[in-house]
Amino acid sequence: EYSPDLPAPKDVIVYSSNFRNSLRWSPVQVDGGPMSYTVQLKTGAFNHWSEINCTRISQTECNFLQSAKARRWTIVLRVRAEMGQRTSAWVETDPFVAERNTTIGPPEVNSVIASSDSLLISVTPPFGPEAGYLFQYHVSYWENATITTKKEIKTSDTLFKIKDLRQSTLYCFTIRVELMAYLDFQLLGLQAVPECYRTTIS
Repeated sequence: EYSPDLPAPKDVIVYSSNFRNSLRWSPVQVDGGPMSYTVQLKTGAFNHWSEINCTRISQTECNFLQSAKARRWTIVLRVRAEMGQRTSAWVETDPFVAERNTTIGPPEVNSVIASSDSLLISVTPPFGPEAGYLFQYHVSYWENATITTKKEIKTSDTLFKIKDLRQSTLYCFTIRVELMAYLDFQLLGLQAVPECYRTTIS
């Protein structure tokens, strides 16, 4: 039963990275026994709260809806604290849509091979290829001596060249991923930490 003296969870936030979604909150601190939490979920299509795999859990995190088909759904979650038969008020999140609200991480740079006029770069996307999605890589590069010469190339290949470089010169680059889906949606990812390599002498 609802108990006004049992505080509701605070700092209730949805985290989503590369479509891995979780709800997190701060623990409720009161004397009198172990605290548990229940999370419920509803979608924009059905105005009905349903249980997910987070009923009477002791941890302050709940993973939810990792499936690809759920990424376009509008989702609202709510969480409450429970102690014995007592329950706190529910705390609701703002609506969440994974395809709009997830954070796409940077790609991983596997290798860089420098020659006198180019850098050959191999990357791995932040998560595996999936039907309906396309990764495009935005590569910014510049001579280390002057960042004002920054240029950009775009490619959907995981092995690509930065060309027309000067020999024996230090170049830096950074890459971010743009996730494109169904031709009507783009999501720009986080920028990778810059890496620098010197071209060889021909």
